[in-house]
Amino acid sequence: MRTTQFLTTAGLLALGACASAISVRTALSPDASLHGLRTFRVLPTPQPKIAGGVSSTNDPMLVNSISNRALRTDLAGEFTSLGYVATDSNPDFCIAYYASTNQKLDVTSWDYGYGWQPRWWSGWGRRWGRGWGGDWGIQSGPVVTQYTEGTVIVDVIDPKTKDLLWRGQGVAAVSDNEAQYEQELKKTVAAIVDKFPAAANKVALAQ
Repeated sequence: MRTTQFLTTAGLLALGACASAISVRTALSPDASLHGLRTFRVLPTPQPKIAGGVSSTNDPMLVNSISNRALRTDLAGEFTSLGYVATDSNPDFCIAYYASTNQKLDVTSWDYGYGWQPRWWSGWGRRWGRGWGGDWGIQSGPVVTQYTEGTVIVDVIDPKTKDLLWRGQGVAAVSDNEAQYEQELKKTVAAIVDKFPAAANKVALAQ
């Protein structure tokens, strides 16, 4: 009886682990050089270009909403944990972000001042060339700019050239409970940034 109960409990735990797994996809520009980067800045959230771009008072893309502040804090914390230093003065790279809760995320609604679709980007296609730990390259059909509810996208940008260097995408479990959603957001950001190339050997160790 106890053996059966143990197996049942183990099975439920395994199912829970599978259910909470965060799927992450990444893409690295073939021309990107991430060596020598030391400082970063999390870009301020731009105002949506169209009315209705945000869906609630706690939308992560609504400036100064609780989840927006949490998202920015999570991003700064994760990149700091890699050894990078946050600065508002001449950063080596900038971080843009997109997230949505209860409606589809249309990334074209926000303009951070760089091109969302550089010449090398054609969506989450098959691996091609020298991407690091991710998928990028050739894909048939149009490039998708609308993503499902809960999607979080993190872009690393060269502040001088406005070129996209790296992109990561994950999906957070969406909850009506704000505290729970913030925790899911934090875990998703951590999973995405963990795939950033520098995470393979922390910047701090190379200094």
